[in-house]
Amino acid sequence: MSGAASGVTAGGVAGAGTYAPAPGAAPVLRMIAAQTAFETKLLLRNGEQLLLTVIIPSLLLVLFSTVDIVDTGADEAVDFLAPGVLALAVMSTAFTGQAIATGFERRYGVLKRLAVSPLPRWALMTAKTLSVLVTEVLQIALLTLIALALGWSPHGNPLAVVLLLVLGTAAFSGLGLLMAGTLRAEATLAAANLVFLLLLVGGGVIVPLDKFPDAARSVLGLLPISALSDGLRDVLQQGAAMPWGDLGVLAGWAALGLGAAAVFFRWE
Repeated sequence: MSGAASGVTAGGVAGAGTYAPAPGAAPVLRMIAAQTAFETKLLLRNGEQLLLTVIIPSLLLVLFSTVDIVDTGADEAVDFLAPGVLALAVMSTAFTGQAIATGFERRYGVLKRLAVSPLPRWALMTAKTLSVLVTEVLQIALLTLIALALGWSPHGNPLAVVLLLVLGTAAFSGLGLLMAGTLRAEATLAAANLVFLLLLVGGGVIVPLDKFPDAARSVLGLLPISALSDGLRDVLQQGAAMPWGDLGVLAGWAALGLGAAAVFFRWE
């Protein structure tokens, strides 16, 4: 008994009531890293998400690059399609996939339980965003290899490409979280897939915007998918230095989406 009061016992007690290691929450950065790894594993194990984020963009890239279905101009079809499909990959992960997954996590009470854990709410959202970025890196690497095999010849400013992808991710992530945090899970599932299909057709991903009437083109050009695909195309196909107009559109959508999600997101 005297040993337990004056020194460290075999059970790890240092003095009366003192434990080693001290109980408590892990550092925030370590919690974010662990949650990011967990979110990424969940995403990569989900067959439906892989279909949406990897298989569909890859099939669209191969199909429309090898079959003359859409008139993409005088250049090689893959030079037009590759930037648009990269934009589609960002949208499918940051918006559609994240909205659906987060919506059902909210419905089943997962977010409610995580909200009372030592992990702060902002850290959970940070982990989800980092998980999206990790997935996008894998997507972009795969799609780039496929496009290069099809004869893609990209050029331009790499910094501009990174800025476009980061702002595009922020814009779509904010909109996805806003949808998941305000609508029912079933409504989120339907709306996210509908928006994905509509933007695939009307966002300049596969069909050039100049194929649409002038009135529609002016509206479609303000969509985040149009700004991202056009910006990537200007850099990677045309060699533009920095597409400030498209970056400005994406920054506006990012501020709007993330700001609205922070205000209106409901955890229950």
